[in-house]
Amino acid sequence: MNKTDRLLAIVLELQGRRVVRAEDLAARFETSVRTIYRDIQALSEAGVPITGTTGRGYSLMEGYFLPPISFTIEEAVSLLIGVDFIEQRFDDDYRDRANAARRKIEAILSDSVRSETSRIRKSLRLLAPRKQAAPSNEKENLDKIRRALLNGRKIRFYYSKGISDSSGSRHNERTAAPYGLVLVEGAWMLVARCDLRQDIRHFRLSRMTELIELDERFELPGHFDLRQYIPLDDRHLRVCLRFNHDIADKVKESNFHYIEDMKEHQDGLDVVLRVRQLDELLQWVLGWGAGVIVMEPESFRNRIREEAQNILKRY
Repeated sequence: MNKTDRLLAIVLELQGRRVVRAEDLAARFETSVRTIYRDIQALSEAGVPITGTTGRGYSLMEGYFLPPISFTIEEAVSLLIGVDFIEQRFDDDYRDRANAARRKIEAILSDSVRSETSRIRKSLRLLAPRKQAAPSNEKENLDKIRRALLNGRKIRFYYSKGISDSSGSRHNERTAAPYGLVLVEGAWMLVARCDLRQDIRHFRLSRMTELIELDERFELPGHFDLRQYIPLDDRHLRVCLRFNHDIADKVKESNFHYIEDMKEHQDGLDVVLRVRQLDELLQWVLGWGAGVIVMEPESFRNRIREEAQNILKRY
């Protein structure tokens, strides 16, 4: 940390605490106490009203705040909730940066705004994702991919697909140029140009193993903008289901991403879905038990019937 950054950080530290000892500042910024003395003198000469009390430490004169940064209560709450989110969903590096950002935000708030912000935040709660039964390497992969993005380098990994391909394989090696990361319904996805498919593909980070950053570099196409990117919709298979009235509300609340349309009538709730492969719906449909029936296509009705018979054989 250079001197300019340290001077600013000292002012922020003093704003966030009533009294701070030189020894604590030295430990916080990993420097000597003598250096802190010189920094305090430099700040005083620059017009920052710092007072020192022998045996206690340094403090800022009451009413002094570092201009021009100021936040309303709503702005402060929004920023701190964002910090909470980053701490939960990003890798360790970003978690540490989020903690540092929290200290800076809280330090520049006036006493009244800080108190009100704390009160409001206590009435809000951001729950962490449910723990998985098996350990996930999602955050580890997130850190590696983020670094590869910054370095402009390709990555190599083994990918486990949810459904077997035409050869019956569910695991294969991929090399890809990472274009961006997207958080979709609580799961991180990589948008990348796959060397195998010679096109843009999407990969769940939780399904990646043995991920490494390669020496091979790539350049992001000038026309590609992740914020404007809309993936090609190749879900060409239409499925129609009918749910019983007693579970209709639960189906609506499920927000299943394959659902295209819903219509409730006297016979139940009709739901239209579009998928790439029928097996993508198998577990979801079976999970509703006898509360759902497949209206079409007939091939999927038969697939559900076969699976139900196999379940019955196991019992």
